Amino acid sequence: MENEELKETAEEVKAEPCCEKDENKPKKKCNKKQEELEKALAEAEDNKRKWYAVTAEYENYRRRTQNQSAQRYADGRNDVVSSLFPIGDNLERALSACSDENTKQGLEMILTAYKKVLEGEGVEEIDPIGQPFDASVAEAIMAMPAGEGEESGIVKQVYVKGYKKGEKVLRYAQVIVTQ
Repeated sequence: MENEELKETAEEVKAEPCCEKDENKPKKKCNKKQEELEKALAEAEDNKRKWYAVTAEYENYRRRTQNQSAQRYADGRNDVVSSLFPIGDNLERALSACSDENTKQGLEMILTAYKKVLEGEGVEEIDPIGQPFDASVAEAIMAMPAGEGEESGIVKQVYVKGYKKGEKVLRYAQVIVTQ
């Protein structure tokens, strides 16, 4: 029975002649009915409150597991993309060392396709050259003396490219910084 039905029944019980002064029915029986009804109403209200709590808890659980699943999927994709970075590094090294024009053109095409895959995944290169050193995107592997007119703490050269997806750094750039 729902609360509304129980409340209607309670009104009916209160309106019954036994609750007024009726000599044919004993008062005890009427009071007992009313007590049972009030007890049922309280129990129904308690069950309704528990049902709301369980429903809210389940909804929170569902959202939390959905978010965790989406995060795991994104992390897995990032791991796969990160495993491609050394291939891109090697392609760039091969391109810089290549002397044959046809081979060079082929390597450029492969490198272009590689960069399109990264772009499709939302991955960007981190290019800190000429900027102040930022430990949140780069790792200083060496320091060199600053030349005339140069400030210290400026990224002079990138040794290994860094990549990020949105605000998450997938690979820190390894850089040489002025001292």
